[in-house]
Amino acid sequence: MHLLAATPGGIDDGSEAVDLNQDPADIVILSAADTEIACFAAAQARRQEKDPSAPSLRCANLLHLGHNYSVDLYLEQVIGSAKLVIGRLLGGRGYWSYGVDEVTALCRDKGIALAWLPGDDQPDTELHGLSTLPAETLHRLWQYCVHGGIDNADHALAYAATLMDHAAEWQEPAPLLRAGLYWPGKTLPDITDLPHDTAQPTAAIVFYRALYQAANLRVIDALITALQAAGINPLPIYAASLKDPVAADTVSDLMARGTVEIVLNGTGFALSVPGAARSQTPFDGQDCPVLQVVFSGGNEAAWRDGTRGLAARDIAMNVALPEVDGRLLTRAVSFKGSAKRDPLTQADIVTYDPVPDRCQFVADLAGQWLRLRRTPASDRRVAIIFANYPNKDARLGNGVGLDTPAGTLALLDGLRQAGYHVDGGFDSSDALINHLKAGPTNAAIKGRDIRECLALPDYHYFFSSLPDAVQQAVTDRWGPPEADPFFHAGETDCGFFALPVFRLGNIAIGLQPARGYNIDPKSSYHSPDLVPPHGYLAFYAWIREAFRAHAALHMGKHGNLEWLPGKAIALSESCFPEAILGPMPHLYPFIVNDPGEGTQAKRRAQAVIIDHLTPPLTRAESYGPLKDLELLVDEYFEAAGVDPRRIKVLKRDILDLTHRIGLSQDCGIQPDEDEEQALAKLDNYLCELKEMQIRDGLHIFGRAPQGDQMTDLLVALARVPRGTAQGGDASLIRALAKDFKFDGSFDPLDCVMGDVWTDSKPNTLQDLDPAPWRSNGDTVERLEALSRLMVLGQAAAPGPNSAAVLDWITGSLRGMVENCGPAEINGVLTALDGRFLDPGPSGAPTRGRPDVLPTGRNFYSVDTRTVPTPAAWTLGWKSAQLLVETYAQEHGDYPTRLALSCWGTANMRTGGDDIAQALALMGVRPLWDSASRRVTGFEILPTDMLDRPRVDVTLRISGFFRDAFPNLIDLVDSAARAVAALDEPAELNPLAANVRAEADALAADGLDIDTAKQRAGARIFGSKPGAYGAGLQALIDEKGWTTDADLAEAYLAWGGYAYGAGREGEADRAGLERRLSKVQAILHNQDNREHDLLDSDDYYQFEGGMAVTTRALTGQTVPVYHNDHSRPESPRIRKLEDEIGRVVRARVVNPKWIAGVMRHGYKGAFEMSATVDYLFAFAATARAVSDHHFDAVFEAYLMDPAVRDFLQHSNPDALHDIAARLTEAQDRGLWSSRRNDTRPVLAELLRQGSALSG
Repeated sequence: MHLLAATPGGIDDGSEAVDLNQDPADIVILSAADTEIACFAAAQARRQEKDPSAPSLRCANLLHLGHNYSVDLYLEQVIGSAKLVIGRLLGGRGYWSYGVDEVTALCRDKGIALAWLPGDDQPDTELHGLSTLPAETLHRLWQYCVHGGIDNADHALAYAATLMDHAAEWQEPAPLLRAGLYWPGKTLPDITDLPHDTAQPTAAIVFYRALYQAANLRVIDALITALQAAGINPLPIYAASLKDPVAADTVSDLMARGTVEIVLNGTGFALSVPGAARSQTPFDGQDCPVLQVVFSGGNEAAWRDGTRGLAARDIAMNVALPEVDGRLLTRAVSFKGSAKRDPLTQADIVTYDPVPDRCQFVADLAGQWLRLRRTPASDRRVAIIFANYPNKDARLGNGVGLDTPAGTLALLDGLRQAGYHVDGGFDSSDALINHLKAGPTNAAIKGRDIRECLALPDYHYFFSSLPDAVQQAVTDRWGPPEADPFFHAGETDCGFFALPVFRLGNIAIGLQPARGYNIDPKSSYHSPDLVPPHGYLAFYAWIREAFRAHAALHMGKHGNLEWLPGKAIALSESCFPEAILGPMPHLYPFIVNDPGEGTQAKRRAQAVIIDHLTPPLTRAESYGPLKDLELLVDEYFEAAGVDPRRIKVLKRDILDLTHRIGLSQDCGIQPDEDEEQALAKLDNYLCELKEMQIRDGLHIFGRAPQGDQMTDLLVALARVPRGTAQGGDASLIRALAKDFKFDGSFDPLDCVMGDVWTDSKPNTLQDLDPAPWRSNGDTVERLEALSRLMVLGQAAAPGPNSAAVLDWITGSLRGMVENCGPAEINGVLTALDGRFLDPGPSGAPTRGRPDVLPTGRNFYSVDTRTVPTPAAWTLGWKSAQLLVETYAQEHGDYPTRLALSCWGTANMRTGGDDIAQALALMGVRPLWDSASRRVTGFEILPTDMLDRPRVDVTLRISGFFRDAFPNLIDLVDSAARAVAALDEPAELNPLAANVRAEADALAADGLDIDTAKQRAGARIFGSKPGAYGAGLQALIDEKGWTTDADLAEAYLAWGGYAYGAGREGEADRAGLERRLSKVQAILHNQDNREHDLLDSDDYYQFEGGMAVTTRALTGQTVPVYHNDHSRPESPRIRKLEDEIGRVVRARVVNPKWIAGVMRHGYKGAFEMSATVDYLFAFAATARAVSDHHFDAVFEAYLMDPAVRDFLQHSNPDALHDIAARLTEAQDRGLWSSRRNDTRPVLAELLRQGSALSG
């Protein structure tokens, strides 16, 4: 027996090692707080003045010692000669684990007194145990720091001097005011001392007491000035910590006395814990918006020159965690500047340098929220904006999972009842869309009704107010405004922009203009950072200046405003989202299971999210030919062993029908497969299809599901375990299996459906269905049926386990779901009142997350520092092992090179499944701090433990992943480079061998060796800095491609930017080409069944784009695995073509799904048209769609008279688009139908559509 040693690894953000250039001293203080360092520096100056022989002092900021080499150098140059080292750590040992370990070891080795102190007012037993001083001494030193201020720092240094036998007078730590008022030039002011105008509203500015104690107040003064310029009374309040009860009570009391109507909060972190019940905050009594302002830890020059906006630490501390408390992110209003180098401590004394225009933007935004809050509902003007992409009249009101027009009618009703001035209205959602479509749209302007316009002089006035950089970029790309498609030349005036908007009293409903790819497609396809055209700006100019909206509301996931060029976060005036929307209150109804893209709107467009419910889910069940096959299979197994002649005929009929409809291909029956094995595969496949979860229609904002939709959704929410997975948290069907005392090895959530059922058949289940009961799938079906009856109140729970779950459903879950409807409307009304909207978690409800209900809250995402979580690692490890084993079974050897498509949204939703899987494939495990759960590093697992070779993994990350998870980029890049540096055989570590070979080749081509190694080691690629997407949508929508090479060119142009090791989007298309030209498989993971891969263009753009690029580069097709992570305990590995087949059968052509979307009129037809578009796109990119899939769609959508009539009546543009897309599939050789009538039918539909539009 021997122990396998893991290799530890640290996360490198690409920064260089820093030499602090300090001489040795008696005392060394380590802190991450600049204000604390400033206080000790001032105290040391006071000490030296009183006692020139006082012990010398060095102060070092831990942020400058993030690189391991920096730590090593500082140990050698400074700490090794010290007599006392005091380290203050917010976040415990895990915050600076390498430094803590090395400093502790050195101090113990040399007998240097060591005090590790918590960075807050909570004890830390681990730090206490690492220290070498007595407990009483540690506590006293800690309390000096907790109370803070120069006086306490002075006495701390005096006390420290006595620890090294230097005589000094000191006093015990003195408590200071935990919170109080600040005003420039006044000492301990009262509210009555402040120069407030009683006619003006008041805004509190809340900031840390440490700034006050260190006199680091320039940014506070700048905010005071900006608020006064905006006509707002400032109320600056400092607080030691909002978690401190005394400070919190003081803040709350001061705000109540000051009648505060909005809060500008400059403190970091959160009072609430993500996923837990919301904690009380000192702002609650004011019931007002809390605007988060960021005092950035970076420097202004880097912010101005770069696109990242904020570093990972700032994102976690000042953005992600404050969102948990429901704060609305505004801007970074200051950056750190070095005012001077203190000669006594040899430390840089840092100040927060304000950025005046950022302070003014925040003040103006506060002013607009106050304007909204103070305006009576009857006078408020609200702009409701529909998304529209692709730019077709069949696709107005894009909103994932949402019946956008119906939800808008519900919202209009709610506004009307709340006293808003809403003129007129519509009898139906289709009528609303028809009215909108009668005006200008992105598809057509000529001949449309023009209800609203913006005169050219008014546009010029607005345009000239924008930053010069914005004006220049728009003019350079699009020329003069007169060239815009929305511009109409005037006969007697200068002309105007015809706008896609109409009014209903004080409510405007508009269509968001296109980004511009439709205007000049050929020259725009390869421009990921395309700026919007004049018509786009004119639309928002009208909303802001002509309509003078108090608030804008973008209806449903998602529009394009928050994806326009600019910084990832902490925007500047030249970032397009800010330039266009301005400081306007912004509301955004958004599906609750998409934290990533909703977070994008929060962080780049100051949005208040009002989350909404997902569409109802239901079982797919059997239908049509699948039902016929199921009956034949049942009959076959009943006849087996009884009537040999009969089973021979049945077998032939079954297999003939299976081959005829293409099902044999979908379920993996090989041409030469044994017939019994073929029937077993078919049986299992039919059972799995029947149990798949699909959507039953769409969600209507402000309306809870009713009837069957409510029942089926409740069953779906209770199908999977939640929380502890015990008692009421258990899976309902698992609880039923337990109550029926089925064999413990049977898991209804994870079983082979076609296997023979050998356990008991209780009458309660037997009586539910007269069909034969012979397989596991039949058992699952009966458990599902009983679950439904129990939820309906038509059947009792058969035992205590299911009774506990049923009690939770009836006592809690049903009420939460029923409350979603009114809560969503109330959420909008609350935000429009300028009041505080409660925050809530986000995630997929049916993946064990009922805590995201009820909806109608301002959702938040995750603490980025904890990703990947231990739970995500467990799933990622399982999935990685299953993947390499599946590949080996299919190809005879383990994979050595893979590419993974990785999205920010999915990793927010799952806690980092994709990243965990990538690390596991490389043989790397994250390390977590046990107390904070933050990721602190990684360890490289030995290959003996892996029992397989490491895999060389390339990631293509989304733009939002880049913005939200810079820490994960550093983690994966550091891990990959550490694995590449190992001395292991090439057959066990292909990553190392590949990097060495590529570095040698690059060096041979003339690159210096360091640059060659850096480029050869790059394994993370993504969008151009400041840009988003994969580049294929417009190309496919506008039919701008001919060959695979055209699609690959767009994918490479948009994604050829390397990240990691300090490279923040360095152009390296050649590097991406080298990776993709050698991959053996492509991976994409799907984490829930609330949507599927034919619901969104992102799947084909990223996954399909990678597939077509590898094919174009190599001339060969590599396998694409679309893995199912919807049940974390049992991930499934599937080929992309298999997943498409399952989705087509279970959802796309299922009469149950079609009937569900038909309830939604225009928007239902929209969904059908979108599905066909995405199916076509997968055929074009990944070649993963078979002829029989297109045949099935053609028959279900165009040959069923009822469905065809529905399309013609509710959305004739969708009918035309479906026919056009299917025709294009045939024209491009992507579909060869077994039918003879497809071409004439399609031609006739296109003719009718053209005649109608003409």
